[in-house]
Amino acid sequence: MTDPAPDDIALPPVAPEVTAQLVRTLSPRLRKRLDAAAAKLAARPRTREGDTVRIAVDDDTTLELHAPTGTVDATDAIRCGCLLAPDCVHRAAVAAAAPVAEPVPAGDAPDTPDTPDSPDASAASAAHPAPAGPVPDEAEPAAPDPDQRAAATALWRAGAAVLEAGIEGAGALVQAELLHAAHTARLTGLHRPATLAISTVNGLRAARAADPGHRLAELTATVRELLMVCHALRRPAAPSGPSLAALRGTARRPYTPGGSLRLYGLCCEPVLARSGHAGVVTWVLGTEGQLFALTDVAPGGAGRAADAAGYTVRLGDASCTHRELARGGLVVSGATVSPDGRLGAGRGVRAVRAEGAPWHAEPVAALWEVPLPEQIARALDDPAPTSAAGLVFTDLTVLGPVRETGAPDVLAADCAGLTVRIAPGDEHPGLAHRDNLRLLAAAPGLRLRVIARLLPADHPRLRLLAAGPVPGAAAGEGPRGPVDLGYDRLRRADLPGAGATPAPPADPREPAPAPLHLLHRRVQAALAAGRPAVALPGSTETDRQRLRHAGLSTAADLLAALHRSAADRTRDVFGRLRPADAEQFALAWLAAAHYGDRAAHALCAAAWTAPRAAPVA
Repeated sequence: MTDPAPDDIALPPVAPEVTAQLVRTLSPRLRKRLDAAAAKLAARPRTREGDTVRIAVDDDTTLELHAPTGTVDATDAIRCGCLLAPDCVHRAAVAAAAPVAEPVPAGDAPDTPDTPDSPDASAASAAHPAPAGPVPDEAEPAAPDPDQRAAATALWRAGAAVLEAGIEGAGALVQAELLHAAHTARLTGLHRPATLAISTVNGLRAARAADPGHRLAELTATVRELLMVCHALRRPAAPSGPSLAALRGTARRPYTPGGSLRLYGLCCEPVLARSGHAGVVTWVLGTEGQLFALTDVAPGGAGRAADAAGYTVRLGDASCTHRELARGGLVVSGATVSPDGRLGAGRGVRAVRAEGAPWHAEPVAALWEVPLPEQIARALDDPAPTSAAGLVFTDLTVLGPVRETGAPDVLAADCAGLTVRIAPGDEHPGLAHRDNLRLLAAAPGLRLRVIARLLPADHPRLRLLAAGPVPGAAAGEGPRGPVDLGYDRLRRADLPGAGATPAPPADPREPAPAPLHLLHRRVQAALAAGRPAVALPGSTETDRQRLRHAGLSTAADLLAALHRSAADRTRDVFGRLRPADAEQFALAWLAAAHYGDRAAHALCAAAWTAPRAAPVA
């Protein structure tokens, strides 16, 4: 009988404070071996017996992780049988290799399921950190207290250490410091920065493991937001009132009574988050035009995200799956609603199934009647990855496939006179997005009514979530009904009318990139390879000249400041290089990253304002 493969038995999540404590107790000699030990343990055979996972370190030594609650929440729950235990490297190494568990604050990350002690808890929440509003009936804080300032400063320094080392250098030691700072921040009430720190660690681990789902741009955005929030909290002139509450985040998402609701299903959106959570968000529409979300997100990977549409909706007495709700409806009484539109699943909520409404009928059709510029402006004002504001409802005509560097599955479409690039809702091969997009791209002339998400770019760009026939389409022209492109796999037979209407061919060339990409590239390179990536003499001069020539003098100045801060190394009286000023480098990097984000926001808004003719070959 062979041992199970390591991937067959997942390691239980380990609380961040446990990982941080185990790493901190290692001797300097063992710390040097930590990354190698973690990589070795990740490949060793595992077995599970009840709540205990065992790892065969070698033929005579076994490492155990005991997680009766599903999470390893104490250092003594990790036991090793080697001669050096408990001071061996194995305990810290397995903690560094395991997923990160965290006390999940509603409003920042996925909620836990409804419990008797929290009748208005959400069934689950979106798995992306986002700013959270203040808790109702709670006095607004006048300013961060000394403990919060100290915690924010520690998180800032841990984030600056990530920038100094880069992804390749940010191993288990750097991650442990970030986890320790995140735990301290959580204890002081800084829930939003703590969650961002956890997301940063998960992003670093995905990058170092060559996870196909890793995106450097996404990790850059997370680190940028982490440093921005920590910098605002640690400053002497920190904001107060609602601004401070938004920076701190909340420990629980507030829910308020929503009364009785008649809901119509729209679509299911898979969720596959860097935090190690996965599931589904089902979007529904109220009779007064409000968008609500019913979610089922929990620890898991692509497999859970792919299956989640078939899970039962956890809301009152509703006996339907998320997939069925997306094509049907609900009548809810005693509803509870969070500020971001998530429906609570408390004990007082009652829900029964009801008929849905097709996309061409009221009240659903009103979503497509909102002018496209108004929808784009709304999406730009709330760029959270899973927010209702980011949804775009429009009709389009497929032009054909487009070849892009690093993004092969893209199609061009005519949308209200604009040539729009359409990307899959998620690029993970375990979901149906990519296959469906390839099939649609092979059907030029196909007219579709779609639900998509705005992708910020210097050209019109959307992520496709769901598609259906346009109103008035002839029978057999386009999909037979709305399909969730992350779950429902299309076949050629589902598009019998594809290609019946001639359409201009898609332009195979990529849009000319705005010069701003030069700044983005340097900012991302600094995170990927650390401070030395931008410290080489003359390494940024050409980019600075191109930015100035294009009229982006502020971007050129910020790039010059980033280079100076990276290259500024003084020597002591013996001629030895002094340590680099990590503080100044982090500040320069943050300034460049923030400017690039705001400038990209402006370019994206401009790209959607003026209609363009369809491209001609």
